[in-house]
Amino acid sequence: MELSKEILSRAEGYRANISKFLRDIIALPSQSSGEEAVIKRIAQEMEHVGFDKVEIDPMGNVLGYVGNGPKLIAMDAHIDTVDVGDPSLWKFDPYKGYEDEQVIGGRGASDQKGGMASMVYGVKIMKELGLLGDCTVLITGTVQEEDCDGLCWQYIIEEDKIRPEFVLITEPTSCKIHRGQRGRMEIKVTTKGVSCHGSAPERGINAIYKMAPIILELRALHENLAYDEFLGKGSLTVSEIFFTSPSRCAVADSCTISIDRRLTKGETWQEALEQVRRLPAVKDCGAEVSLYSYSRPSWKGLVYPTDCYFPTWVVEEDHPACRTVVESYKKLFGEDPIVDKWTFSTNGVSIMGRYGIPCIGFGPGHEDQAHAPNELTWKDELVKAAALYAAVPYVYSNVKN
Repeated sequence: MELSKEILSRAEGYRANISKFLRDIIALPSQSSGEEAVIKRIAQEMEHVGFDKVEIDPMGNVLGYVGNGPKLIAMDAHIDTVDVGDPSLWKFDPYKGYEDEQVIGGRGASDQKGGMASMVYGVKIMKELGLLGDCTVLITGTVQEEDCDGLCWQYIIEEDKIRPEFVLITEPTSCKIHRGQRGRMEIKVTTKGVSCHGSAPERGINAIYKMAPIILELRALHENLAYDEFLGKGSLTVSEIFFTSPSRCAVADSCTISIDRRLTKGETWQEALEQVRRLPAVKDCGAEVSLYSYSRPSWKGLVYPTDCYFPTWVVEEDHPACRTVVESYKKLFGEDPIVDKWTFSTNGVSIMGRYGIPCIGFGPGHEDQAHAPNELTWKDELVKAAALYAAVPYVYSNVKN
């Protein structure tokens, strides 16, 4: 109990430091592939608070280490953000930010630079109080997650050859504990037509008209996708539409739509593709159905291509990683946490989904702030998260496997 009080006291004592650091990194725009400035600022803060080793890998992820125990655990925050969208929807400058006694505003405040700010000062606390136990702790500030979630961790595991025992993901959870998420995939459907002058459309074949019944059948397919008691229902939505045509005065000769497909437990990417391919309108017009791929260079110029498939994952409640975070929460805050799931996707799609490394989520900020104008995070949650991150290696060192 005394240790818990000391951890909480230290975290509260660093409230102003956490807030200032978060304001600093919000002020540095860092859309996917443009994260250089914020990565270097994070590395500077890691060195300032006393990390044992700080490096930037060839992809551009910042990796900060503390401790030298045999159990390697990691805590992750992606530090890229989406764009600001329509500036007129913001009540304050998204990069100059906003602050009062309770909240900090700005692009990335919840999603998810707040998690990084809390982690860095969580490490400072764990070093000061000797909470590392038999752990080495790796703090990762990862890139390109908004463009291609999990790609950064594919690189860390495959190329950096780093494989932690478990990873604490600091995406926003409103300081609840999350142990899973639906997977997702990005599907492309293309119809082909024959262009002609728009004054005589009967001379051609309109690819947009071919797409119209496919879109209606996709809407109906969404209503009948699989359901899981914990993760909820699979889903899909048509998220983009494109066409090619010689001019505005011509019949379109191709049409492509993008589908955002969310996969619940038990669904596979192969079956999700086949569900679309089996639609009568798709078969009738011979539409092409495929996965998108991603190959955008990182800010360091590295290209690491992957298919746009991001697997579903769930960690059971009795797993040592989950019990560690639950026990840390109980010891610090004297109450049972809410254990839940994310609606959106995280780097866990690679860490747990592809590689089977257990992930648990706990982060400051709220999921409904992600990608929204006037994005906020809450100072009390930043402090609360820093305290929990500080306690995790100590508890994990003593949890029964």
